[in-house]
Amino acid sequence: MLNKLIAAMLPYFPKKFIWIFSKSYISGETVEDALRVSKDLNSKNIKVTLDVLGEFIKSLEEAEENKKEYLDLIDTIFKSGIDGNFSVKPTSFGLLIDKEACYRYIREIVMKAASYNGFIRIDMEDSPCTDLEIELFRKLKTEFPANVGLVVQAYLRRTFDDISRLTDLNSEKNPLSFRLCKGIYIEPEKIAFKKYEEINQHYLEDLEFMLKNKIHVGIATHDKPLVEGAYKLLEKYQVPKNMYEFQMLYGVTPRLRESIVNDGHTMRVYVPFGKKWFGYSTRRLKENPRIASHIIKAIFYKG
Repeated sequence: MLNKLIAAMLPYFPKKFIWIFSKSYISGETVEDALRVSKDLNSKNIKVTLDVLGEFIKSLEEAEENKKEYLDLIDTIFKSGIDGNFSVKPTSFGLLIDKEACYRYIREIVMKAASYNGFIRIDMEDSPCTDLEIELFRKLKTEFPANVGLVVQAYLRRTFDDISRLTDLNSEKNPLSFRLCKGIYIEPEKIAFKKYEEINQHYLEDLEFMLKNKIHVGIATHDKPLVEGAYKLLEKYQVPKNMYEFQMLYGVTPRLRESIVNDGHTMRVYVPFGKKWFGYSTRRLKENPRIASHIIKAIFYKG
């Protein structure tokens, strides 16, 4: 309860205060910041996926600005020689305002990435967006079979059925590519599993289905039991290294991340940046109140 109270209050504190927490998990406000962090991660044999912060926009003018920022980012990243791809949140492009306009904006971004033989990952957002984002992915995957993937969330009760229905898009030449995460949005129990053990069980069931069906998967977790469970499934199905990678958020569980890299597995880190970092940070606090206690400790221990 105390963590929830602190998390509810923190968004009303000055931005400089929230940055104490945020700077560990966000690369910065500018492309230069993202480049700096990406180069450092690449030097440690870690790939990146870059994300410009700013979801749930209010106008298509904002969507147009976000599109231009991504088009410039793609040029910059490939010309800089960064080993990375890109993540996009459809609500940053007006998904809940005009889904056809959103499709056109993201299609242009995917087409730009494809011109470099690059890759765009469509993030999965909260439940009102799920069907719309699957529909968006299906359209783009049909046109750009090698250049687009989707995030799926293991805690949603529907996810196993969703990935099963998408297997008609899978092929040996251009396999489906999913990023499998637990899910962070606050959803009702009617549509989402709530217990830790239950979520982990369904995560591994989803992962096994993907590996058995030769779907490329980003194993996105910071949970050691899930990493160990993934290791067992990778060995069980003798999965080639080009058909999976582990994925983590920037700044989270660096020791576990290092151990996975040292074990010889591909690792990709999600690197968010942008001037709209404040909304991202406060949303993370609301969705994971346990972070709040770490912030308070950091303030007292590190000043």
